[in-house]
Amino acid sequence: MARSAPDDSAEVTRELDAEDAAWSGAPLPEWGFAPARYQLTRFVFLRFLGLIYFVAFLALAKQWRPLLGSDGLLPAADFLARVRAQFDSTPAAFWRLPSLFWLHASDAWLAALAWLGVGLSFALLAGFGNAPLLGILWALYLSFVHVGQIFYGYGWESLLCETGFLAIFLVPALPLKPFSGSVPWPVVVLLRWLTFRVMFGAGLIKLRGDSCWTDLSCLAYHYETQPLPNPLSAAFHRLPEHVHQFGVLFNHFAELVAPFGVFGPKRVRYAAGAVIIVFQLCLIVSGNLSFLNWLTITIAWSCFDDAAFARLVPKRLESRFQVRPEPLGRARRIVTGGLVALVAVLSLNPIVNLLSPRQAMNAAFDPFDLVNTYGAFGSINRVRHEVILEGTADDALGPSPHWVEYELPCKPGDPKRRPCVVSPYQYKLDWQLWFAAFSSAGDEPWLLHLVAKLLRGDHVVDSLFAVQPFRNRPPRYVRALFYRYRFAPRELEGVYWQRELVAEYLRPVALGDAELDAYLSAHGFSR
Repeated sequence: MARSAPDDSAEVTRELDAEDAAWSGAPLPEWGFAPARYQLTRFVFLRFLGLIYFVAFLALAKQWRPLLGSDGLLPAADFLARVRAQFDSTPAAFWRLPSLFWLHASDAWLAALAWLGVGLSFALLAGFGNAPLLGILWALYLSFVHVGQIFYGYGWESLLCETGFLAIFLVPALPLKPFSGSVPWPVVVLLRWLTFRVMFGAGLIKLRGDSCWTDLSCLAYHYETQPLPNPLSAAFHRLPEHVHQFGVLFNHFAELVAPFGVFGPKRVRYAAGAVIIVFQLCLIVSGNLSFLNWLTITIAWSCFDDAAFARLVPKRLESRFQVRPEPLGRARRIVTGGLVALVAVLSLNPIVNLLSPRQAMNAAFDPFDLVNTYGAFGSINRVRHEVILEGTADDALGPSPHWVEYELPCKPGDPKRRPCVVSPYQYKLDWQLWFAAFSSAGDEPWLLHLVAKLLRGDHVVDSLFAVQPFRNRPPRYVRALFYRYRFAPRELEGVYWQRELVAEYLRPVALGDAELDAYLSAHGFSR
């Protein structure tokens, strides 16, 4: 619909309307089909993004001190000092590793920024969002990811940074109302491009990484060996072989075929988005993969326009999202065009990576993590191994010392403890100990540092455990055992796992152990 204008300028008005529509999310022809609007699409997208930001920042607020604090396992300040030593100046170090913690890395600053993120993300979840708010959330989370080291080195962390950056340009500059401002459709297209890279990258890495993805046997192992199974994982594991094979085929369709549909005509795009979302919901139901699947659903929502949900919208909202949005101003068009150009240039390396036979699974190619490459489960473990920490208060290691296990909130430990539901939240230590089982204790400095803290009775790490059995008095010795875990048969009532001891992962160590002290000193940890 053209804006009102004098009759003698009707032609000019129609030309301006066409130009406005092309940028604003107002009537926009897509591949010759009906015009598309994205007011409601953006509304739902921002609510999902607010939820994920909230959970991510809440995990930070509750875990930053034992992980990254001055007395944590991998202190952020010490890490920044090591990075700074590699450059001529702090600004040079910043451009290599952007983070607000270059200004200050004290515990008070870490806590303040984490809780600020919790507050702002709750505001976004509640329906308030503009460019400054989204910009602050992005800068805050990027800052934590860049000092989080191995605890924040996973694909969903950079995916949240990239999604959060694009979201800045999806919202109005200042108004905070949920339906205010136009939706620049090029940003919606960039979210579809991100969806494509996430899904297609995951599909390619599977075909290149493990033969079980081509012989259709991967799901016979995945549900049992994934990082943190949930209460339904065992039921999925027990499904017949032909169901597992169908699941792998559906995985390939969702990751290798459906992503191309996100750029197609409306009906094709709707179908592609639906397939991707259903696939992610299956992953959520069958395991705990942090907020990866939740965030993938969020970006896949860009496949839908407002027409897809017209019949589902409550009457009280219908008139609000059907109001014709105002065209974008010239400045915002220029900014949006600059964003498209930037993403196009930065996409070259991820595209080369996708085409490479040596494809990297999760990698960033620019210091701000603006355009990254993604992938998941490029290889599948056939058996599940767990590292179980134990302590004893016995003063000497006699013939039968009394060892007590350290139980974590969600990681398999006690065979009688039911698997938990935690996604989209993430317990960082639980997750990292799953990876520790792929290497030796000597390859995990943070783990030896954790052992030293347990021996010293350092209560800063107590919050990482479900139960701290030595709260009143630290253990005399700590060790780690290496177990193989299997889902218990149904007939074993009240037992969820069966396990068998494989080896000793870490020999018993005590305070003053010369080898432990030398190791910690060599890795920069205080004794």
